[in-house]
Amino acid sequence: MTDKLQLDEPVDNVARLTISNPERRGALDHELLDALGEYTRTLAARCLVIRGSGVVFSAGYDIGGFEEGRFEESAERLVAHPFQHAIEALDAYPYPVLGQINGHAIGGGLELALACDFRIAARGVKLGMPPAKLGLIYSHTGLRRFIDVCGVANTAELFYVGRNVDAERAERMGLVNEVVDPWQLDEHVLDLAAEIAANAPLSLAGNKRVIRALRGQPLPAEVEQELIELRESCFRSEDFREGVRAFAEKRKPRWQGR
Repeated sequence: MTDKLQLDEPVDNVARLTISNPERRGALDHELLDALGEYTRTLAARCLVIRGSGVVFSAGYDIGGFEEGRFEESAERLVAHPFQHAIEALDAYPYPVLGQINGHAIGGGLELALACDFRIAARGVKLGMPPAKLGLIYSHTGLRRFIDVCGVANTAELFYVGRNVDAERAERMGLVNEVVDPWQLDEHVLDLAAEIAANAPLSLAGNKRVIRALRGQPLPAEVEQELIELRESCFRSEDFREGVRAFAEKRKPRWQGR
């Protein structure tokens, strides 16, 4: 489908997807996200492992690819469509999905990791959510995912402060289940994936379905629409444009509050 997402089957009944986009630090672009959605809709392995390559898991949305003359459209096309579809495909995968956080997981890369059923991280990696540093209002579905995984207080810290946390702090916050030394990570994750895949498939699929159904309650339609419109409003803001420019130019943003 794309060289940016590589599939292998390292042990019986385990499929592994590797984000391989090193020149963009594992950034999530249309091509990669479409491939992720397609793979997760067609695979049938009893455990799916998702990992990054090199020193990153994923640095998040490929905001460097936004077209200056079509900024709002570029932002909405990436964030609202293929990313959401890829996350929904992971949610719908019938068997457990294990996130192997081999390197830094930032922004959309961290949400992608949280869409996995649980996560094992390498010691020394950083995890963080930078929307406050970019002028971005995050989606209500994404924020709910963080609240489900690590609670309201930890979600508030991640999104209001915008500071990265190390793997050990992330484990205490509930973002990851376990932290291991980098040299142990591949073997440890594959051993765990093989143990999962050897379990009863009806139990794996049934328990995952129940857990997903119990997470969160649907919002009233009018509230959900309000939150969607609030999210979309940031794409038209001067602050979001400034935040992305400042990020690209490696300088502090000059906020205007509009």
